[in-house]
Amino acid sequence: QVQLVESGGGLVQPGGSLRLSCVASESILRTHFMGWYRQAPGKQREFVASVTSFGSTNHKDSLKDRFTISADDSKKTLYLQMNNLQPEDTAVYYCYANRNNWGQGIQVTVSS
Repeated sequence: QVQLVESGGGLVQPGGSLRLSCVASESILRTHFMGWYRQAPGKQREFVASVTSFGSTNHKDSLKDRFTISADDSKKTLYLQMNNLQPEDTAVYYCYANRNNWGQGIQVTVSS
């Protein structure tokens, strides 16, 4: 069982940036698959980005130019760099790790 704790969310103006962090209780290299998902009010939870233990990354197509996933195994931390944030990015962001481990979620609000 992997414990996940997210941080770095908050309120930001359109065009601003945030960097989310997810600290895991186990080595990311031994976790095989980790990622970020988000859920906006009234919508289903959706995939944002992921990384495997061998370094392969994947991003939602519509977010590839603005969001970047990365990991630092020495700190057992997963990151999501979010640039040029827009109101439609407002959601609760969740860190995920196999096998069916989820963080509590962290709010990101983009508003002027």
